[in-house]
Amino acid sequence: MRGLSETRSGGTSAAASNAAADGSPRRRRLEPDERRAQILACAIDMFGERPYAAVSTAELAQRAGVARGLINHYFGNKRDLYLAVVRRMVTLPKLDAMVAPVGTDRERVEASVHWLLDTIGEHGSTWVKVTSHEGVGDDPEVQQILDEADDAAAERTLVMVGLADSAHTAELRAMVRAYGGLVKVAGREWITRGNLTREQVHELLADMLFTLVTQTMPKVDSRR
Repeated sequence: MRGLSETRSGGTSAAASNAAADGSPRRRRLEPDERRAQILACAIDMFGERPYAAVSTAELAQRAGVARGLINHYFGNKRDLYLAVVRRMVTLPKLDAMVAPVGTDRERVEASVHWLLDTIGEHGSTWVKVTSHEGVGDDPEVQQILDEADDAAAERTLVMVGLADSAHTAELRAMVRAYGGLVKVAGREWITRGNLTREQVHELLADMLFTLVTQTMPKVDSRR
């Protein structure tokens, strides 16, 4: 038994050495959903590290430890994979899984901005690239995904600050979408340029959102 154990151990070591020698991770059998998630996670990292044109599916397959054909199987071509990355970056948690903050207007705003920056910071540089079109350029399908995400984020923000039931939701949502432009620029200054800290970005966004909630948005109702 001791000899058999040593043989197996030696075989395992040899396989590990071979995997290390060619620089690729050892492959292991995963369920389809797990494998797809693994490929997507690697793609998120790579598209955050370099421009779209500099990412190859061959290198991605090597990093993910899968055959290149599996990328095509799960995602199609590189552009389809990039679209999946964009969707992942801008997909918010389900509304029923989110607890809306309570308290004063300021407390709701502070909690909302904290949640927002946590969401942005999860995949920092990749989020900045996809929301600022640093990928496939002016692509209509990418723009559609981003527009739908902006709408969803605006609706979610109104829920979190307690204004989702306003009679003028469409106008308030438009104001939040405009505020979203500031969020994207501030995120870039924090994550990729390093000109602002997270704390400074939080203060900036919280002050602006608080002004929207307490001064600008109430004027919409008062004019009707």
